[in-house]
Amino acid sequence: MTDALRPAARDDLRGLPAEVAPRLLGGELRTVLGGSEVRLRLTEVEAYHGHGTGPVPDPGSHARMGRTARNATMWGEPGHLYVYLSHGIHSCVNVVCGPDGQAGGVLLRAGEVLSGLEAAASRRGRALPLTAAERRDLARGPGRFGQASGLRHPLHDGVDAITGAEWHGARAELLLREEPVADIATGPRVGVAGVAGTDAFPWRFWIAGDPTVSPFRWGRGAREVAAAASVLD
Repeated sequence: MTDALRPAARDDLRGLPAEVAPRLLGGELRTVLGGSEVRLRLTEVEAYHGHGTGPVPDPGSHARMGRTARNATMWGEPGHLYVYLSHGIHSCVNVVCGPDGQAGGVLLRAGEVLSGLEAAASRRGRALPLTAAERRDLARGPGRFGQASGLRHPLHDGVDAITGAEWHGARAELLLREEPVADIATGPRVGVAGVAGTDAFPWRFWIAGDPTVSPFRWGRGAREVAAAASVLD
């Protein structure tokens, strides 16, 4: 199996997010801000469908109720990045995907910093040299990933990762593997409330055994919903 990468095309991203998401694993997001390039290998992702996207409504999606000012990028052209603010603090990065006219995105949950280590560490408030654990954790989790990439809400929401065109001082490029990762694990999404954070939506995908993958935690009420479902089964 080859590890070769190629630039992503819009057609690569026109499927349903839950189908596209695992294909992103092992690929890279490359960003350039202030003359510093950071390359992030994608090790963990989560799919989210918008209102009317796919056969099953997704109650965990920002676009579950339709188009709003906040989620407008999710309804746009595949390959742009939806950068949103989580808990009023963390800028999180999603790859917009889905059939034309439908909303969807894949959250980039975790990655490995391949190059641009100094810039990524500085954005995370770290100084070189890093311990092995510090390097592992630089982009481990969506907030850390966003910090390491340098992309910020609302300034960089909508940046095009297909053309690589500059957007408010940032450029982004998405690259995909020529051949998919062989060992992919899947399970419930992390920290998502209610049924949307249970096995009913096994839309979290990660490279099995990769140390940069973030730990699982239940969202509000999700454990209880899962337990009730197991009793019924």
